[in-house]
Amino acid sequence: MRTLIAAALLLAALPATAAAAALGFSGPSVGPVPVEFIMFGIVLAGVGIFHHQTFKIAVTGATVIALYKIFFSPFRTGAGIGGFGLHVEHEWVILANLFLLLMGFALLARHFEESGVPASLPKYLPNDWKGAWILLLLIAFLSSFLDNIAAALIGGAVAHKVFKGKVHVGYIAGIVAASNAGGAFSVVGDTTTTMMWIAGVGPQEVFEAIIGTLVALVILIPLAKVQQKHSPLHVPEGDEAKIDWPRVAVVLSILALAVIVNVVMNTKFYELSDKGPFLGLAVWVAILATAGLRKPEWSLLPENFKGTIFLLSLVLCASMMPVEKLPTASWQTAFGLGFTSAVFDNIPLTALALAQGGYDWGFLAFAVGFGGSMIWFGSSAGVALSNMYPEAKNTKQYLRHGYWVAIAYVAAFMTMLYTIGFHPGSRPRTVQTVETPAGVEAPAVPQTH
Repeated sequence: MRTLIAAALLLAALPATAAAAALGFSGPSVGPVPVEFIMFGIVLAGVGIFHHQTFKIAVTGATVIALYKIFFSPFRTGAGIGGFGLHVEHEWVILANLFLLLMGFALLARHFEESGVPASLPKYLPNDWKGAWILLLLIAFLSSFLDNIAAALIGGAVAHKVFKGKVHVGYIAGIVAASNAGGAFSVVGDTTTTMMWIAGVGPQEVFEAIIGTLVALVILIPLAKVQQKHSPLHVPEGDEAKIDWPRVAVVLSILALAVIVNVVMNTKFYELSDKGPFLGLAVWVAILATAGLRKPEWSLLPENFKGTIFLLSLVLCASMMPVEKLPTASWQTAFGLGFTSAVFDNIPLTALALAQGGYDWGFLAFAVGFGGSMIWFGSSAGVALSNMYPEAKNTKQYLRHGYWVAIAYVAAFMTMLYTIGFHPGSRPRTVQTVETPAGVEAPAVPQTH
């Protein structure tokens, strides 16, 4: 059933327009759909279905698509091995930055987990439904500067403690949604927003998604009430956690240096900002500089390496897609991507959008970030939390009890559209330039005011 849904969404999302067909793409197609998209859809469906083989599927998919492009379908940068080499030259800074950040943020998240701050959260929770809701707010806050997986797992652990192990499936969906909502407005809160940041999208462009985040969190209140009815919140007395302030300082130092370097490079040295992975290097400089204060858990790196290569393989696949055959960037397209991300991994969807350009990045960040919460396997946070709470893997029960997440997505997105409107943002350095042949007018990007 899931394969059919994935295939249907892929075909529905990729109609070709007459103007797009007249632009640069010259590779083979099946009807209106380029073969690359079909291959990419197979990779994403495989990742979604075979959870224990995702690494092999992603790496093999990237390799096969690259070979297909080399021999049968030219890159935007040219045909054959030379075209592939120029494509990699165009993409290597983005990929290197993402690699360094994903590896570094794994150490950052563990620093925060061991700082004692998460363990101190229960004492701030009221003993009623408001306590359950405040926990969701705290999870969203943590996700604004931690990886959303770490925020979800921390929230799941706290919930298991204060609800005596009886966590309702609907509330589990709420935890997933809160962790994704918190990362949607922060360039360090989610892999998708970090990708936008690396590509040159300003943090202020992403931050507007906080409107959607706040609306969504309010609409999640019914899930907190369901949890309180299912198993009342109980905060154990005399269980005081000790905060490791030097470790907190390490976390703040890493984040601060990343922000400072990115701002300086994109304001004072913009012409050099795409010449090297300066943001990722800044994170690692901070990690190494503070290692004497608190030793990072280096043992995390080997296990995180495999997951990082998996994500980079999907990003590389997305970068090789002929984006001139995608639907025009608009609020409708962004809105649809939110539902698509509930089935497809949001990392390659974001990579496609960054290669295409023309989006309001706050809308896109909220859509691909929060939209994945509607189904448990739609986001990495949901998959991770389902290992802690296996009952969440019952998709029917997740949808039945967590439907407030879908309501929150629609209401929050439409609130953003009504209050601030959809306005195409800055042009990322990842945008693939499409040469318009003489006599063909390129499709305009509509604006919603």
